[in-house]
Amino acid sequence: MASITIRNLDDDLKRRLRVRAAKNGRSMEAEAREILRVALAPAGAPRNLGQSIHDKFAALGGVDLLPVQREPGRAVGGHE
Repeated sequence: MASITIRNLDDDLKRRLRVRAAKNGRSMEAEAREILRVALAPAGAPRNLGQSIHDKFAALGGVDLLPVQREPGRAVGGHE
């Protein structure tokens, strides 16, 4: 794998990268790789649907759903 060094990075940009990385549970380096991977993905490239939905709504802080109360299902094959 290749490595790059980014010089003369604006202090505010570095701070925002650090905050974004922490929010996503990643190191700054891992966050920068993810940003580059997404930004440079081929146009129309298929993405993971679940990740796409997560990315779309992540800025909203997520949603807590109440658990669904379920009852036992019917017996299969007519055996009750």
